[in-house]
Amino acid sequence: MESSPSNGSGARARSKKANTSQRQTPSQTNGTARPNGAPVPPRTRARPAIRAAHAGVSALPPFETYPAIAIEAVQPELDGGHWPIKRVVGDTVEVSADIFKEGHDLLQARVIYHPLGTSEWQEAPMRVLENDRWTGSFTVDQNTRYTYTVLAFTDVYGSWRADLQKRLAAAQDVSSELLEGLRLVEAAIARCTDPDDRGRLNGYVERWRSGQNAGPIGQREAAELAISAELGELMDRCPDRADATRYRHELTMIVDRVRARFAAWYEIFPRSQGTDPTRSATFREAEQRIPSIAAMGFDTLYMTPIHPIGTAKRKGPNNTLVAGPNDPGSPYAIGSPAGGHDAIAPELGTVDDFLHFQDVARQHGLELVMDFAIQVSPDHPWVEEHPEWFYHRPDGSIKYAENPPKKYEDIYPLNFRSADWKNVWAAFRDVILLWAERGVRVFRVDNPHTKPLAFWEWCIREVQAMYPDAIFLAEAFTRPKMMKELAKLGFTQSYTYFTWRNAKWELEEYLTELTQTDMREYFRGNFFANTPDILPHILQLGGRPAFRMRLVLAATLSSVYGIYSGFELAENRQRGELGATEYYLDSEMYQHKVWDWDRPGNIIGDVTRINRIRQENAALQEYDNLRFHGADNDQVLVYSKAAAASGNIILCVVNLDPFWPQAAWLDVDSEQWGIPADQPFVVHDLLTDERFTWRGRYNWVRLDPHQQPAHVFRVEVPHY
Repeated sequence: MESSPSNGSGARARSKKANTSQRQTPSQTNGTARPNGAPVPPRTRARPAIRAAHAGVSALPPFETYPAIAIEAVQPELDGGHWPIKRVVGDTVEVSADIFKEGHDLLQARVIYHPLGTSEWQEAPMRVLENDRWTGSFTVDQNTRYTYTVLAFTDVYGSWRADLQKRLAAAQDVSSELLEGLRLVEAAIARCTDPDDRGRLNGYVERWRSGQNAGPIGQREAAELAISAELGELMDRCPDRADATRYRHELTMIVDRVRARFAAWYEIFPRSQGTDPTRSATFREAEQRIPSIAAMGFDTLYMTPIHPIGTAKRKGPNNTLVAGPNDPGSPYAIGSPAGGHDAIAPELGTVDDFLHFQDVARQHGLELVMDFAIQVSPDHPWVEEHPEWFYHRPDGSIKYAENPPKKYEDIYPLNFRSADWKNVWAAFRDVILLWAERGVRVFRVDNPHTKPLAFWEWCIREVQAMYPDAIFLAEAFTRPKMMKELAKLGFTQSYTYFTWRNAKWELEEYLTELTQTDMREYFRGNFFANTPDILPHILQLGGRPAFRMRLVLAATLSSVYGIYSGFELAENRQRGELGATEYYLDSEMYQHKVWDWDRPGNIIGDVTRINRIRQENAALQEYDNLRFHGADNDQVLVYSKAAAASGNIILCVVNLDPFWPQAAWLDVDSEQWGIPADQPFVVHDLLTDERFTWRGRYNWVRLDPHQQPAHVFRVEVPHY
């Protein structure tokens, strides 16, 4: 903690025993002997001896000031203030702290904050909750980084006024106290910067003096004036901050744009958006798919890499090691003589074609996402231009990527700790900045957990310094602590384990950790129901009912979710034995693909409906407002989201069994929403448009996964 300079004299306190055993006369205070030559009393002579006995101890405190007030347990705060918390524009930021000091003085406290680029602190008042716990809030209105902390100081006038009221209640003479209070108001006039407040305070001073000079009746009027609420409000605006103490840490916060927290992602291979199975679609052809994607209610269009693809060691269909002459290879093997990460694959078109595609997407309310994969094919220009950027075998050849026993011979990893590491880092930073200049502001980063953490902290900060609206999604299905650290150091969103969480207890445990622990301050889980290389077993085994069920879960448990194209077609043909792998059969990762977007059995209607529900209900647009409720069936998951500002309440009931109907008695405490326990209320199923009347906390449901796997209720709170 820091404090303003102390106004104390620095005099040392005497012990109570010393003060009562022998009183010191004025002649004793300025020398070592009495003027008449009498010896100094033993008590005075003993002090140098005591100090001498403690060699190395300062005669006086060595500091010039000290924190007058304790400020502890500030929340939100991550790892002692080392990492920033995350919010979005328009959020109200709640800050709390334990604040106290010795004695019985009253305190005042403020949350102080300022956005990046300004140094002037703004203030928001704090109030006491209970037991020295204070809270306050402020609203963030800029897409930038903020600094915030807590400031506290003694409420000098409030403390004096509280004592005065006690004396008045005891019918004591308060003439001396009123003189003291008058001086406090006069001192406030000198501090006050607002001319109107200064004038009003001067008026109070004049009335106060007049009252004091008018005998007992006037003194009583002066006392009533001193404790008036209006004067108290004026004094609160011009407080005495002589002992102002600031919390020891200045905390930081990243304020993103709203789409960082609320978005619906749709992933495509641009080359698979055409009609000819023998070749790649161009960007101009892929534009024809944009209206259909937008019509399903998506607002974020994520493209797998769109760069030139290498030919050396190119993979064939289903990830075979040998490609045919017309096989396109994996778009993650980036780089050819046509260019690297800065270029467009010739089969897709030119940079101008990409920019046109981007413009068409924007016209339909879609924002593009660039897939940022930090690896190169053996044909990437950097291999020849900067061989020192790569790992080498003893024979001097460049090592391809491996994750034993897997081999990825079509890509080379970059050595982020090579002798020329600074240029490696700068090169990839500059790639992101190039695409940001071309209009891309959202980047899905492939395997960030295989690169130095320091690189990401530096790179993201560098990019967001120029483009504060940049959003970074970490594709890191890895160890929990690594995933958390990537989020702390700056990634806006993160992939999660949702893809593999199926049981009720798993979902409740994991989602509680994400949304109700300190993870909610920095980790935004983007719930992808599938990806090009993850076809979850539940989708393989459960078929269309599982797709519908997992769609509802992904879209309502998190405020940001995504699907990989083909999900809406309930595509679940797996490579290998059923449930043995998570790979798609004939994946478009390694071959040209043409889809029948209207094929029977699709769930396009479900996707469209759930996205519309998300858009129309504010409760589903928040991330950390998730609450679970009880059900007497382990196959039935019950949870709600409520938006306090709008009063919007969504209650979801999901059958987790894709094979059999399930029924349950639900235990939902409606009183938390202001509905008396004995009063009926209506729940409106937004999936079917049905309405049901419920009463109390226990109500019964039955869900058949082949007809309707879930309820998404809007709770209609009655007005009594």
